[in-house]
Formats: sequence, C-alpha cells, structure tokens
Amino acid sequence: MKIVATVLSSLLLAVSASANEPAAAAKPDLAKGAKISSDVCAACHTADGSRGSPANPILQGQHADYLVKQLTEFKSGKRKNAVMNGMAAPLSEEDIRNVAAFYASKTAKPGFAKNKDTVQLGEKIYRGGIADRAIPACAACHGPTGAGIPSQYARIGGQHGDYIEAQMLAFRAGGRTNSAPMTGVAAKMNDKEIKAVSDYVAGLR
Repeated sequence: MKIVATVLSSLLLAVSASANEPAAAAKPDLAKGAKISSDVCAACHTADGSRGSPANPILQGQHADYLVKQLTEFKSGKRKNAVMNGMAAPLSEEDIRNVAAFYASKTAKPGFAKNKDTVQLGEKIYRGGIADRAIPACAACHGPTGAGIPSQYARIGGQHGDYIEAQMLAFRAGGRTNSAPMTGVAAKMNDKEIKAVSDYVAGLR
C-alpha cells in the first residue's frame, strides 16, 4: 500500500506541475496571416508587404518577432501613429502573430540608394558611426547587411530610404519613443547625416 501511495503521489505532482506550465503558443497560420494582410494591410503595404509607397515600410522579410513587437505597441498606443493605432486595435494576439509570420516568410526584393553624392557619407556613418559625437555605427545593431536582430533591431537593408529618414526624424523630434537607443542616436545627427545614412541603407543587401 505504501508503494501504491507513493506512485499515486508522484503522479498527482506530475499532473499538477503540467497544469501549471504555460500553454505553448500555437504555430502561426500563414494562410490566416495572408488574409489579414489582404483585408487589413494591403491599402498601405500591398497584399504581400512588398515595395509599395516609400512612405510606408516594406514588410516582406522583416523579423516576425520585431513585427509582433511593433504591432503590439501600436495596439497599446506605446508607438503612436494615427493610422496604425486604429488598424492594430482590433487585431488579437493570434492575428498579430499570424500576419507577422506571413510577412517574415516572404523575401523582399533588393533596393538601391538614389543619391550617389551622399553614398560615401552614408556608408561612413553606417559602418563607423561618428566618433566625435559618440554616435555608434548602425552596423553594430543592424548588422553589416542591415539584417538586424529579431525582436530587438529591425531588418533595414533594402528598406525605403524615405521611410527610414522619416523614422529617424521622428525619433529625433520625440514623435517616436519606443526605442531608447534610436532616440539617443538620432538626437545627435543632423538632417544631412540622417538623409545620407537612410539613402545608403536602402541599397544594403
């Protein structure tokens, strides 16, 4: 009887421990993500998140974790944008994971820099920073090809230069506040430097 009691006790403990474990998140559904993209996001980002208007980011190939973070912050209001706050508000956590995974599953077409006169300055800042103002190299966080780090730093290689410039100006002006490192970097840069590095980034691959 003692042995049976010990076995039963062990089984009960195992069941209890299992019940207390958080449920694993369901695998993202790319088909559902594609539908959200088509129904909700296509007007600004195109149905597959490809190279639409330069005012809006290319979403193809972006890290799913990063997109989840941004959409969650648009939904909560931590990242402010009148259009995106409204679009993200009705999305559930599952919707956000699905559409983020859908965009991440795509491969973005390469971009290119538009201003040959500022490419050298843009490359210098991206790869070496600006030492006399303690501005770190962009490559330190976003990588030599702009691939970024999931959830922490966006994939920016090939991104629209106009969009990158607008975000950096927003960080500098305080209109975007959801990345302390970027706020600190942009605060030390002038318009010419921001424009040059943004255009250079567009051609990274």
